[in-house]
Amino acid sequence: MPPRTRRTADHGLLLPTAVAIQIREGLPRVADEVVTAIIDEVPGYTDAFHGPMGETIRNAVQLALGGFLSLASGRRGTDPRTPTAPAVEGAYQIGRGEARSGRSTEAILSAYRIGARVSWQQMAHDAVRAGLDAETLASFAALVFAYIDELSASSVAGHADELATTGRVRQQRLERLAQHLVAGAPEETVRAAAERADWPEPRTLTAVVLPESQVRPFVAAVSPATLQAADPPGLDDGVLLLVPDAHGRSRTRLLRTVEERGATAGPARPWLAVRSSYERALRTRALGLGHDSEGHLAELVLTADPDALADLRAQALAPMADLRPATVEKLAETLRLWLLLQGRRDDVAAALFVHPQTVRYRMGQVREVYGDRLDDPEVVLALVLALSAPPPP
Repeated sequence: MPPRTRRTADHGLLLPTAVAIQIREGLPRVADEVVTAIIDEVPGYTDAFHGPMGETIRNAVQLALGGFLSLASGRRGTDPRTPTAPAVEGAYQIGRGEARSGRSTEAILSAYRIGARVSWQQMAHDAVRAGLDAETLASFAALVFAYIDELSASSVAGHADELATTGRVRQQRLERLAQHLVAGAPEETVRAAAERADWPEPRTLTAVVLPESQVRPFVAAVSPATLQAADPPGLDDGVLLLVPDAHGRSRTRLLRTVEERGATAGPARPWLAVRSSYERALRTRALGLGHDSEGHLAELVLTADPDALADLRAQALAPMADLRPATVEKLAETLRLWLLLQGRRDDVAAALFVHPQTVRYRMGQVREVYGDRLDDPEVVLALVLALSAPPPP
């Protein structure tokens, strides 16, 4: 049940009739501006105002504003306790609905803060236009924010009650779904788990590995349908989240959030294949390559099989086996840049901080040991791959 305490019950404010009429006429506009501001400023509500839940929230905003004005103008309505009772009950039901949708109380409270700010700005403007004096306006402001506190407390109570009854069961089902996805379970098993958890199937999922301390703020900034995997294989430090439909243009926004939180994002993958996204995010993180796995594909490819890369390097540099190690190091780096810069001697010299004549001398040594093998595309490919990765320790 919603909280019984009515912090606005004995407020002592009575708006003049003319002022109340002026504000009431503007309530539909105020409600629309509150909804628009919440959509713009709370990421979790970007899509929430579409469909049945959106209509419920819009109606609740208008009901809340109407109840508040009745309270402020001394109208008791039909409820023997307070005209805010229907609005408080509506706020409580919104809290329960938000828990069922997987949203956190942080998102709800953000929406209330924005609603308080926007509604106060608009109603105060209308009140001043209607001639309300400064002293009554100050009391009016205090009542607005006390009323919002009452509604937000009711929503938090509804959210908590829902989690206490059905929310935890659903959370367990969502965690089980995430485990199936990361483990690469059969498709029929995963789809059945998604249906049991009442989880809408997305087009893609993106694996994000982040510090435990950043989970709450990160979840508040992404889709409420994001899954959290409990103890995923290979992750000893951190938390794995699976973010739905963060592909295309949405990935740019995700990467900003990831970078701010010290996290690492894998690629977007068809949702049933998210395990590969997790594996890539894990490798990117282990190699210390930054927050975006897709910005380091070459490094990931070259380090995918360290033993094979070491063998390839040894094979590619075999013609230099009889040279001194220091000479091999200089010639290998010169050859690497020569191949990558397509033989532009001056550019190679600038990259090595040496004279172009030095580059010419070194490449002469290289040609002596390799001969016409440098004209073989297969040999050149092997050299590019072998020399593009850092040498083994």
